[in-house]
This record gives sequence, C-alpha cells and structure tokens, in this order.
Amino acid sequence: MTAENLWISILSEVRQKATSKLPSNKSLLVIGDNGSGKTTVIAKLQGVEDPKKGSGLEYAFIDVRDEYRDDHTRLGAWILDGDTTLSYLLKFALSEETYADTTIMFVVSMTTPWNILDQLQTWAAILQDHIDKLKISSHDLEEYRNKCIRRWNEYVEHGDDIDVDGNFKRASRNLEDDQDIMQLGEEILTRNLGLDVVVVVTKTDYMVTLEKDHDYRDEHFDFIQQWIRKFCLNYGAALFYTSAKEDKNCDLLYKYLTHRIYGLPFQAPALIVEKDAVFIPSGWDNIKKISILYENLVSMKQDDYYRNIISPPVTARKNVVREVEITAEDEQTFLQRQYELLQGANNTGGLPKLDISRSSPGVQKTGDRRLSNSPSIQTQLSSAKKIDPNKSGSSNPNEGVLASFFNSLLHKKIGSPRGANDSTASLGNLSSSPSSLRTDAAAELDKLAARKSFNTSTPLSTKEPASSTQPRNPSPDLQNSFSEC
Repeated sequence: MTAENLWISILSEVRQKATSKLPSNKSLLVIGDNGSGKTTVIAKLQGVEDPKKGSGLEYAFIDVRDEYRDDHTRLGAWILDGDTTLSYLLKFALSEETYADTTIMFVVSMTTPWNILDQLQTWAAILQDHIDKLKISSHDLEEYRNKCIRRWNEYVEHGDDIDVDGNFKRASRNLEDDQDIMQLGEEILTRNLGLDVVVVVTKTDYMVTLEKDHDYRDEHFDFIQQWIRKFCLNYGAALFYTSAKEDKNCDLLYKYLTHRIYGLPFQAPALIVEKDAVFIPSGWDNIKKISILYENLVSMKQDDYYRNIISPPVTARKNVVREVEITAEDEQTFLQRQYELLQGANNTGGLPKLDISRSSPGVQKTGDRRLSNSPSIQTQLSSAKKIDPNKSGSSNPNEGVLASFFNSLLHKKIGSPRGANDSTASLGNLSSSPSSLRTDAAAELDKLAARKSFNTSTPLSTKEPASSTQPRNPSPDLQNSFSEC
C-alpha cells in the first residue's frame, strides 16, 4: 500500500467518524414578551438554578449528551428581548447561513392568559417579516418547507426505534409515493416557515390562582388550549405546558428538543389529560382531536373572539389608562383676566383704601414714625373722620391729598424754613416730644374740619375767617401747599 493510499484511507475513516458525531452548528431561537419566562426556561434546560437575565439579544448554550454514542455537543440558545423595537437583532441569530439549523421557540405565560394569542400572532408576524428580508432563494425556501411537511407526516406515536447495532431507524407509515407524503389535513402548516417550531406555555402553576381569584373554570382553560393548538397546527409546532416552579414538563422539553434537533431517541406519547401539563408533539394533532375540547364549552363557543371570553381583569385594565394631559393657559390671557378682575373691583367697591406708604412719595419712613408711643398717621386720620362722619365734605376726594400734605408737614426736617420764629420753635418741640406731635396734628385736623363746616359751598381756600379764636397765619409752606391743592 502506497503512502498516498494510506492517507486516503485515514481521511475516509476520519470523515466517516465525523459524520456520526453530533453537529455543533445547531441553534435555538427563543422569542416572547418580557416576563413570559424565556430566561427561566433556558436555565432549566441548562440545569442552572439561578438564571441571570440580560437585555437585547442574549446568548447561552445547552449541553447535549448522547449516551448511546458517548458523544456530546452544545446547543446555542439565542434569547431575544421582549421589546418589539429590538426585533432588528434577529439578523444576528437567524441568517441565510443558519436558517436550516435553527429551531424556533415561542414562549408565552399563563399569568396573562388574555395576552397569549396576541403575543403568539405578533411574534410570528415579526419572524415572518424577518424571513422575508433574508436573501434565501425561492428554491431553497421551498425545500425547507417541504422538509417540515415530511416531518409532520412521518410522525409515529412512539418515536424512534434502535436496532441491534445502535443505529436509529424511524418507523414510517405505508406511504406509496412522495405525493401522499406532501398531503396535509385541514389547517395544518397553512403558515409554513420552513423552520421547526415549538410553543411553550410557562407558569402553568398560576392556573390555581386564576381559578381562585378570577373565577376561571375548566371550560376557560379548554377554550385557551383549543386556540393555542389551532395556532400550532398552522405553524406545524409542538406544544408544551411547563412550570419551572413545580418542575413540570421541563425534562420532557429537553428530551424533545434533542430528539427534533439531533435525532436522539424519544418515546413519550402526547399528554392531554392534565390541564397544566399538556404535551402535543408536532405531527400528532389535527382538527378532529381538537374538537373533543368543544364538548366542555358550555357558556361559550369555540369560534368566539378570544379576548371576549378571556378578558383582562379590571386591575390590569387600570394600568393601561393614561393620565389626562393638562394644558397651561396662555400667559397674556391670564394677565388680561386678572387686569379685568382688578378693574371691576375698583369700579364696584368705591375708592380703594388709603395706603399712605404707597400713595404719597413724600412720606419718609423716619425713626419718628416708629416710636412705640407715637400713633400712626393713618390711625389719626381715621379717628378724625370718626368725629363727624355725617358732614357734607366728608366724601371730598381732596381729603387724601390734604392728609398726605399734613403727613409730610409733620415729618419735615427741623432745619426747613418756616414763616415765623414761634413756628420753628413749635416744630422743634414737636420733633422732640411725641405728645406735642399728637396735639399739633389733632389741632390741624380740627382746623380742617371747622373750615369745611364753615364754608361747604366754596372751594377750600388758604384764607381763614377772622374770629377771636382765629389761629395764627399758616407758614409760607402751608400756603404754597394749599395753593397746589
């Protein structure tokens, strides 16, 4: 034997052994809403107790071991985030090169049964849109679809058998030709993606809570199941009801995936007796078997709209209600309205109250006004009005001007010019004595009141009537002030 023939034989032997090994390019794409339990399901398949949740597009791997061939490999698992806006990340998990080696897993949760059908249809539509964008030839896509049809029709109840040499052989139906293999029943694979699909319903232990708190009955769960099974028929998918909390069907899911992806033996039959642990393999179901559930539907019909029967509770609806948006009023409109209100108050309420500190710029906030024993000018004016409120001149609008004048007069500086020496001395005494200040102010107000009562028909003049009690002439400052009034 030549060296060349020796190498050819060695390479042939290695190639034959390599083909018998488990492939390492298989992958599992997990799709579903947030909170549906995708990460928990993959952690159960991995045998991990404390799963770590990521974001975007997660990647994990599942150890797969073939006990009969003493071989092992790793199944890659892509977990897509439940946010539909991140669906563009599908291009990293499902491409033209990996299409034939990818299995799809749709995950929904029994904690929100009213959303199950909508979630399945939404994610199936997103996946279909992504497939349409892939550059896969129509010939190759047709081959993928035909492969799914063959696998559906070749299903046998007890799965695979093993011959004496440890090789796998599938028991098949007595089909005469390939045309019979391609025939399908009613509503089966009407939406053939060319991919192997598995639908997993998680958290089935929550059914007890649904019965207790939301008055769910067996017919409600049968109604849900028949809709899910119809969806699985359309996509040629298997169905699993699982509970990681009670460890229901998790191991069965692992064995079924390894059987579908790697061809490992699997002999478990369909399970439809327990409502929280349903298992229906791909190829087993049909419309006739689903119609058995119709017998338990008493208060509803099988073709009723899903959300009309399985409606969300009131508490779930409240979370969707949005708060009413409050629009702020235009600033100019607000100020105009306030201006009109102030104008109306001035027109209907008479003259505004006298505020000496604002109306008279001549008033100075000196220390004399802040003496503890000195009454305020406003108090003196109010007390002067109370002497004779019924006099005809009491409503004269010039009273405010006169009051401001006297207020400024009383607080003039001591060094200001006066008309007589005694006036200067008197003013000095007033500034030095609070009691003198009060007496002089009261005297001036009495003079004003007497002057108004003496001559109400003529304007107020700087000349005072002659009498035996006539006070001394006012100072030049006083005369000038009256002339201005």
